[in-house]
Amino acid sequence: MKCRKCGSKAHVNMRQHKLALCREHYLEWVPEQTERFIKKYGMFTRDEKVLVAVSGGKDSLSLWDILVRLGYQADGLYIGLGIDGGIGYSHESQRLTEKFANEHDLKLHIVDIEKEYGQSIPVLSEMTHRGKGKPCSVCGLTKRHEMNRIARDLGYDVLATGHNLDDEAAVLFGNTLTWTSEYLLRQGPVLPSTEGLARKVKPLCRFYEREMTAYCLARGIEYIYEECPFAEGSTSIYYKELLNQLENVRPGAKLIFYLKFLEARRRGDLFVEQNEAQAHLHSCPKCRQPTSAPGLCSFCRLMEKTQQLDTVS
Repeated sequence: MKCRKCGSKAHVNMRQHKLALCREHYLEWVPEQTERFIKKYGMFTRDEKVLVAVSGGKDSLSLWDILVRLGYQADGLYIGLGIDGGIGYSHESQRLTEKFANEHDLKLHIVDIEKEYGQSIPVLSEMTHRGKGKPCSVCGLTKRHEMNRIARDLGYDVLATGHNLDDEAAVLFGNTLTWTSEYLLRQGPVLPSTEGLARKVKPLCRFYEREMTAYCLARGIEYIYEECPFAEGSTSIYYKELLNQLENVRPGAKLIFYLKFLEARRRGDLFVEQNEAQAHLHSCPKCRQPTSAPGLCSFCRLMEKTQQLDTVS
């Protein structure tokens, strides 16, 4: 297979695009496409401050690298979850994130959940019996709260995450199976800012997971290969496997699925009323973040429950 641009041996073959590129031209193509997506969906400008949520994985580190290469004001945020799983998962992911930031002289904010709130994510989940033995729901709730808090408190205009096409297609597939209208209407490359919440964007939403792996390898970015030890058996991984089977038979199926959804949502063809699907938001009296829950937000209720359990014990 030869590079479409220069004729040398191809480094990456993208069947869905009918495009093969050598290492040099692939490392040009990925930022060019990212820039195109940023402009197409109106994600942010070079005058805005971007906070990139980094986990030590290939997608988030690639995103940070790409935005810096494109000349955007991009700082990183790492959230230490205290997850071990026998492989020192959180320790290793933080080490690699700090290594990347130091090598590129970038600003990295670090939040240690255990230091901030007294317990690690697995312990918080076990204490509150939330998640049926897995801390995923507590983890997601806490990460969202902390990302929103840091972006707000430090004055960032935009919060960027490294969700790739495989992630987005799997979420869309799950929400379509259950026809979860509220989530369907909120899914997309950009979630507009509201009072107390920065704009959320996903610049990698149209890149396949394997494309970001290839980018990391080509750029020499060291990242954590292991999945979170609690991810095993998750429905999102199952959905990804199903979609991969479809992709193998029909190259480009995941991309078409996602893009056609965005087109239908833009036209208003999702068969749900937007004003019915969007919940009324108010400011949480404790943390001041917007919430649809009555009284305190879900995160603050979780913290209150944890403090009560600590007092009892």
